[in-house]
Amino acid sequence: MYCSNALCRGRCQRACVSSGGIEDRQTSIKLPLYSKQEPTASIVRRSRSQFWPAGIPLFAMFYLPALLLVALTSTLATGNNTPPPFCKAYPGHFTWPSDETWARFNESIGGRVLRPSPPGAVCHPGPVYDAGKCNSLRSVWDKYDFHADDPVSLDWNQFANDTCLPDEGAPCSGQGYPVFVVNASSSFHVKAAVDFARNNNVRLVIKSTGHDYLGRSNAPNSLSIWTHYLSARQVHDSFRPKNCAANIPGTAITVGAGTQMNDLYSYLDKINQTIVGGGGTSVSVGGYLTGAGHGLLSSKYGLGADQILEMEVVTSDGEIITANECNYKDLFWALRGGGGSTFGVVISATVKTFPSPRIIGYQGTITTTNASDPAIWEVVAYVLGQFPSLGDQGLTGYAYFFPAFPNPFDGGNTTVAGMLLSVALLDSTTEVMTNLFAPVLANISAMWPSFAVAVAPTVYPTFYSFFEENHDINPAGVNQFIGSRLLDAKALTNNLTRNADVYRQVAQSGAGVVHLVSGKGVRDAKPRGGGNAVLPAWRKAYIHLTNGLRFQPRNATARAEAIDLINYMIQPMRDLAPDMGAYMNEASVAEPDWQRQFWGENYHKLVRIKRAVDPDDVLWCNPCVGNDRWLETEGQLCRVD
Repeated sequence: MYCSNALCRGRCQRACVSSGGIEDRQTSIKLPLYSKQEPTASIVRRSRSQFWPAGIPLFAMFYLPALLLVALTSTLATGNNTPPPFCKAYPGHFTWPSDETWARFNESIGGRVLRPSPPGAVCHPGPVYDAGKCNSLRSVWDKYDFHADDPVSLDWNQFANDTCLPDEGAPCSGQGYPVFVVNASSSFHVKAAVDFARNNNVRLVIKSTGHDYLGRSNAPNSLSIWTHYLSARQVHDSFRPKNCAANIPGTAITVGAGTQMNDLYSYLDKINQTIVGGGGTSVSVGGYLTGAGHGLLSSKYGLGADQILEMEVVTSDGEIITANECNYKDLFWALRGGGGSTFGVVISATVKTFPSPRIIGYQGTITTTNASDPAIWEVVAYVLGQFPSLGDQGLTGYAYFFPAFPNPFDGGNTTVAGMLLSVALLDSTTEVMTNLFAPVLANISAMWPSFAVAVAPTVYPTFYSFFEENHDINPAGVNQFIGSRLLDAKALTNNLTRNADVYRQVAQSGAGVVHLVSGKGVRDAKPRGGGNAVLPAWRKAYIHLTNGLRFQPRNATARAEAIDLINYMIQPMRDLAPDMGAYMNEASVAEPDWQRQFWGENYHKLVRIKRAVDPDDVLWCNPCVGNDRWLETEGQLCRVD
């Protein structure tokens, strides 16, 4: 059974059939096969087909059998006054919409309902097997673009439970993925999908690119809204939010929620503008902004969520609204940092833009050939202890510390340990950068003479030119968990000996990644409307420190051990900064007390807003605000309260 709680026994059983060697569901429905060609948009006609909800109230057993029969066969609407059913509908259960209902829904939105095969199905016996396509798939499985361009594929395999990887010797099933997908390119498509899911008690998820370290953009037995083609753009010299009295001075851009960072940076670079955005090419606007969003420019301007002037949103009751400092103020507050896939489906956001800065990059290494030297961690603690002061002087960027990595000076034939630097100053000079770092490097040479220091500045004329060379190049298509912690000046500078021990434990999996992306810019940011839902600890943080761990697919033991090891590595950082928290978009899937760690004192207000805007939990994800009324067990989502 999918559900183990008492409310669902007898109703939550596995429902799938076998088709050509690939486990599939309701294969009789006639919908277009997914192709890379985007369907043409059409006018939406809302389907009026509505069905009895999944949970039949317990008192119904006392009614006459004839009345029960009528209740089970009627097509009654699920009104706002009807209590939510015990479990979401799932294929094979009588509450799941019929093939005819899905077909009518598909027709009503111009054929935009897709029934995708699992992304790895071309490598497995069945109706879509193709040896040539399988070889091609393997060559792109580690590329973010492949997963972004597929309606259900995800960047990290475990969030679909490894159900159909491009491995001919492994099982392949559709059970890890949504059953149907709405390929949305307008707010009307999104509204139709939300209405259909609500009226038919179907679980609803939202996927843009699949770049989600917590797996919230996927769910089995669900309808998915694919926002990849919500990519319209409009530049503003100044901007007046809807129903507000005055213009907001300064440049801005209204951009579709599915727009990817690389495309947006490239577009704005042509007019010498940029935004506070992410460091990965496939990160999309919707999830990035709603989760807070950090980047290279955050140290100067604030987080991504701090730049939002207005958002177009489809709410759980199917309303298309505009949220800003004058309209739907509570929702506007919650959407900026409260998390995606929770309060509504973001269609577009209007955000501030800034003149593209000239960037002075500073790349270098601080290393030793003795990987067992305890001074490695003293050096790391010393350098990170300088970051608050350096950040206050304008430094931003990234650093990495390793117990061992290929020696860059001999082509990787040997290994070294220590740090890599990839930091930057905005609109500055190489002389200023060199002078800024000179005392730090001199102290390292004096205190730890066995360490080799090699650094060099690089001038990038625009932000996009820096991004092209320095964006995230870690592979997709792997099994990986990560963990994170925000650290303030006190944590970074208070006790360097203790910090050395912390960083050594953080690097147990091979690397610690330091994001110097907070400090003055985030502390002094002034979000519209007087504030937003971003974790308050961001306002005093200087760095966001992460680590990650890959593990073998289809191996429950390896998965559990990876989660345990991530938490083992993160725990000393929690102890080091107990009053801080974790960045919700890049955190452990097993973060203890995640409500407080992701949102702090804002969480209770966020729950109140969630209950007001989505009282029946049409939108549900994990870990997300207010999700405690439901429990997912073996792919089935059921009420527990």
